[in-house]
Amino acid sequence: MSPRSEQPPADDEAPKSPSSRSLRGLDGLNFLMADVRDGLGPFLSVYLKGTQHWGSGNIGLVMAASGVAAAICQIPAGLLVDAVRVKRLLIAISGLLVGAGCLLIAFFPKLPTVLAAQITLGAASAIIPPCLAALSLGVVGHRLLPARISRNEGFNHAGNFTAAVLAGALGQYVGVIWLFYLICGFAVASALVVLLIKPKEIDHELARGAEKPSETKGHTSPMPFSALWKKRDLKVFIISVVLFHFGNAAMLPLAGQVIAKVHPGMDVIALSACVIAAQLVMVAVAAAVGHALYKGVGRKKIFLVALAVLPVRGVLFSMTSSPYAVVAIQLLDGVAAGIFGVIGVVIASDLMRGTGRFNLAQGLMALAVGIGAALSNVTGGYVVEKFGFTAGFLTLAAISALALAFFAAFMPETRPDEEGKAAPGEQRRDFIPTSN
Repeated sequence: MSPRSEQPPADDEAPKSPSSRSLRGLDGLNFLMADVRDGLGPFLSVYLKGTQHWGSGNIGLVMAASGVAAAICQIPAGLLVDAVRVKRLLIAISGLLVGAGCLLIAFFPKLPTVLAAQITLGAASAIIPPCLAALSLGVVGHRLLPARISRNEGFNHAGNFTAAVLAGALGQYVGVIWLFYLICGFAVASALVVLLIKPKEIDHELARGAEKPSETKGHTSPMPFSALWKKRDLKVFIISVVLFHFGNAAMLPLAGQVIAKVHPGMDVIALSACVIAAQLVMVAVAAAVGHALYKGVGRKKIFLVALAVLPVRGVLFSMTSSPYAVVAIQLLDGVAAGIFGVIGVVIASDLMRGTGRFNLAQGLMALAVGIGAALSNVTGGYVVEKFGFTAGFLTLAAISALALAFFAAFMPETRPDEEGKAAPGEQRRDFIPTSN
């Protein structure tokens, strides 16, 4: 039997009853921020190369600037979200900064301007995910958080799917410049939608991981950093996140390179199909994970499913160069990523419950994702260059198998003992209500 996680004693937190307006605000915010939080992504390099005729060196510089800024800001962003009570304003400003940065690049596509804008976009993107998680926890509380995060991820993936379709249509028929206006429009809409969340329904103590609502316990002093880093479960989880993305991140880019080499001209359409298909799978998987959590399935078992998918995906990629097979195999990424998007936040909430450091953990997790992805791309690229694509995919599959073994051996179940237990005569209320 697995040991239980290091957790505070069970409490008698009563389920919160957020209004339909606040819940719809969270739905809309997650849908719109799906496009805003990622900024321009790979479309920026297409615009700078194809329209502005930049050199590859300068394009690489500005693309790297956003990633570096985001990595540096992950932990400070988590601390900031934990500390402030104006979370609605913070996420609105972050979204508007992304929109303003996109317009700046569109109107002034010079190296200093684009570099400054990319750094701003990277910093703003570090604030948005922990802010969304904090607002969710503050509005619904610990008991309803798993269902809320599942719903968040469903709307997030639906937003990504919608943005991908709109971006493809605009880029193809109107011009790449309209992608900048699209993101700006989503950013302005998200700043308006956040106003739907009622400030009085946000418990800022719960929002940073306190054990009990503020009205029952008052202000909670956050756990010192030294004590926080002594939590064995937190370290095991962060290492597991690094290994998950170490084995996963480079698979699709390498598959795209295979298609470009073997089937020239089909790489763009195949990768677009991969992204859209995976997003559709993620919507369904996010809902399925929420249902599994409601039924009492443990967090560890659910994450093990995601980890088990990755080695299979790597082996399958090593066996084919067909663009149709690549799209089919990429559906497995929809399963793994769909599970991680929900269960990662839920496990972090479990581990940080009572510490007052929930959003710092979100920053640590995001940093772990970035480190894992960087290791994956560097290692995968090096192995492919020296030994070929088959060896590259099998190497990533082996790393994924290591991630599965490590998590299975060292990570305990984090589900609180009292979750899902209703008081005598009380119905379970794990599902997010849709109306009040």
